Amino acid sequence: MNPASFQSAPSATPDAIRERSPFSAATDFDDLAARFSLVATEVLVAGRRWIVRRPRSCDDLINEEDFDRDDRLPYWAELWPSARAMAERVGRLPGAGGRLLELGCGVGLASMAAAAAGFDTLATDYYAEALEFTERNAAANGVALATRLIDWRRLPDELGRFDWVVASDVLYERPNAELVAAAIGRTLAPRGTALVSDPGRRPADRFPAACEAQGLDLLPVETVPIVHDAKTIDVRMHVIRFKGQPHD
Repeated sequence: MNPASFQSAPSATPDAIRERSPFSAATDFDDLAARFSLVATEVLVAGRRWIVRRPRSCDDLINEEDFDRDDRLPYWAELWPSARAMAERVGRLPGAGGRLLELGCGVGLASMAAAAAGFDTLATDYYAEALEFTERNAAANGVALATRLIDWRRLPDELGRFDWVVASDVLYERPNAELVAAAIGRTLAPRGTALVSDPGRRPADRFPAACEAQGLDLLPVETVPIVHDAKTIDVRMHVIRFKGQPHD
């Protein structure tokens, strides 16, 4: 398949995302509700409606000790426009027989869409809490996937390689461009494809050079419009392969 020929996801309409009661469908979140103030969001991606439960506020989860130790902030708890754009993209791929790795899965929307498309999906994150939400959201939405706690700075040697590697809104700090490019270089199969979505954050400007250093080739960036908080966000979708690999 030619990544350059993918059709851009359709613009999200105002009713493509809306809040719902966090306890309308399942009780599997009761223990999480004891630790977090929850909100449930109904999202339409790839022709399917998903109910995604998550903490109500990222700011409420900030831990000063975590930040002092390694600048860690709980971005995982938000349902970012870039994650919705990625879910739309991977949810429309023919996934049967393919392996997909998500770097920084957050609350799991893109990984769920990938699993529903037929991929053998591994959702990973730096936060154990993110994986808890991803596992519960997947179960509540009727899809099966695996999860693993991973630090991009210390990737497990046995992680293996995947036909697809995806990441959404992960280029928010200057070091992340090099970390994400290196993680893709370590985990992408020789003829695989990586997708990285980004809303245009300034540190993302370092990403092309970081990919070049890993022997990765960036195809022309595509733009995916996503409506978020009544505004249209132009999400950039980077399509990445190893240099020398055919694009068809």
